[in-house]
Amino acid sequence: MPTVLYQIQKFQTVSGKLSWSHFAELLTISDDLARSFYEKQSIEENWTFREMKRQIDSALFERLALSKDKKSVLQLAEKGQIIGTSSIIKDPYVFEFLNISKDAIIKERGLEKKLIDNLQQFLLELGKGFSFHARQFKITVDNEHLFIDLVFYHRILKCFVLIDLKTKKVKHQDIGQMNLYLNYFKEEENTEGDNEPIGIIIAADKHEFLVEYAMGGISNKIFVSKYQLYLPDRKVLEDKVKEILDSE
Repeated sequence: MPTVLYQIQKFQTVSGKLSWSHFAELLTISDDLARSFYEKQSIEENWTFREMKRQIDSALFERLALSKDKKSVLQLAEKGQIIGTSSIIKDPYVFEFLNISKDAIIKERGLEKKLIDNLQQFLLELGKGFSFHARQFKITVDNEHLFIDLVFYHRILKCFVLIDLKTKKVKHQDIGQMNLYLNYFKEEENTEGDNEPIGIIIAADKHEFLVEYAMGGISNKIFVSKYQLYLPDRKVLEDKVKEILDSE
C-alpha cells in the first residue's frame, strides 16, 4: 500500500525532476523513510540513475542514520542530508567500486592510486560539496618534506579537507601527523574566506579508545573512519536503524 500511495502522490513531482529509471528504482524501496531520503538527495545532488542506485546499494541512508538519534533520522528522511562539519564524515566508507578482494594485500600508495583512478565514484562516496585539489601534496617543515595523500576543497563548508589513507589499524602517530598537517594548512595555505581545514584519516581499522585518547586536547577537526571493500549487509543496518527509531 505505501508504494501505491507513493506512486500516486509523487508522480507529478518526481517524474518532473527525475527520469523514469529513477522513479522505477525508488518504487522498489519498501521503507518510506529511506525512499524519501533517496528521492530528495537525488534531486538535490542531481544524481544520475547509476549514481542513485549505487547509493541505494551501499545503504547510504542507513549508514548516515546510524550516527543520529530518532529525531535526526526522521529529519534526514524528510529534508535529506544537511551539510555540516561532522555530517560530511562517513564511517565506514565503502570502496566496493575499486573491485579489490577483501583478502587482497594492498599498500597505501596502491589504494590511493585506485581511488584517483576512480575519482568520480570516490567523490560520490565522499558526498556533496567535495572538489579534488591535489594528490601527494608536499609540505616542508624544518627542512623535512612531508606528503599529504589527498587534498580536497569543500565548496559548501569553504575549507580544505585533508585525507590520509592507512591500510592498517590507525596509530596515535597518525593522528599527531594529521594535526601537524592541519596546523600547516591553517598558517600557510588558508586564504581570506577559508574556514579551518578538516582532517580525515581513513584506515582499515581503528581502536575507539586509542582514537579518543590520542585526540584529547586537540582543537583541530580530526576524524578517523574505517573503510571496507565490499557492500555492507543492508539488512543488519536496517535493523540497527529500526532500533534507533523504536528506542524512544
